[in-house]
Amino acid sequence: MMDAKELNKLWQSYQLRVTDEIAKSPEVLFCNGSVIGTLGNFSASTGKAKSKKTFNVSAILAAALTNGEVLRYIAEFPDDKRTILYFDTEQSPHHCQRIMQRALQLARLPLDSHPENLIFAQLRAITPDLRLELIDNAIANTPNIGLVIIDGIRDLMFDINNAIESSRLIGKLMEWTDKYQIHIHTVLHLNKSDDNVRGHVGTELNNKAETVLQVCKSTTDSEVTEVSASCIRSMDFPPFAFIVNEAGLPEIATEYTFAGKSKVQTFSYSELSPEQHRQALEMAFANGAIKGCQNCEDSIKRAYAACGFPYGDGKVTKLKSFLMNKRMVIRENGTYSYNPDFYY
Repeated sequence: MMDAKELNKLWQSYQLRVTDEIAKSPEVLFCNGSVIGTLGNFSASTGKAKSKKTFNVSAILAAALTNGEVLRYIAEFPDDKRTILYFDTEQSPHHCQRIMQRALQLARLPLDSHPENLIFAQLRAITPDLRLELIDNAIANTPNIGLVIIDGIRDLMFDINNAIESSRLIGKLMEWTDKYQIHIHTVLHLNKSDDNVRGHVGTELNNKAETVLQVCKSTTDSEVTEVSASCIRSMDFPPFAFIVNEAGLPEIATEYTFAGKSKVQTFSYSELSPEQHRQALEMAFANGAIKGCQNCEDSIKRAYAACGFPYGDGKVTKLKSFLMNKRMVIRENGTYSYNPDFYY
């Protein structure tokens, strides 16, 4: 127990004021133009057994390995936050190695050498309390961590329906992310009978996570897996679908149509003329290339508004995707640049 003086000091340290200068959490993971992960927060992938959750997580890992784009994921971790910790609690060593190989292939990295910024641990054979202790120690003592992936958060506890154990585990995720300013992505199964996350820990996860991705088999095509956001603090993103190709790698299902879902609205091709885009983009990139997705969107928003086209944040995100698809804006290694020779 703290004495009154210590408790009061602690109480003062946790108070916030409207005049405080608080930096915005760095945005490090994106999906279809929306922010799904920031430093200091955690997210999750959920899905039923055999829904290819691990394939989806492999794509997130691959994007983070190179700060690149894989499937619909983009990673933009700071230079001092490039180390990745991956903990698997379910698979055998052989299957864990296949996960690594898949991620390296997706990232277009060689298979004959281990990436310096990846630490992969297979924790299947030990008890939940020891798993939690090892993860705690690894996070505390590994420099330059930006992303931690825990494939099997359920296996860090003995009883997923125990309210106290669940609250402590989610509290641990919040402690790690805040103290070390990292992003944690976890994996949790859905119930077999419905689309609810399993146990009390699933309820806590939904309440506290920054983003919860739902990975599910298509109801119209058994070869296709759909990915959507069941919970997200940022602007929702259009769902996407992938298949596993002959090489055993996930790739976008380009011809797939989502059943029973309205068409996602995108930025209209005819909304502005090529010259109007050119005028705004020359202003947005007047000082050269821009590092970071959010910085790029902010600059585009200001420039288009100055040219008489004031768009909200949601529309600007769609606009940036449109500009990149048309090759008006090009992204390389987390840096965005204007392409004056674009073909409209």
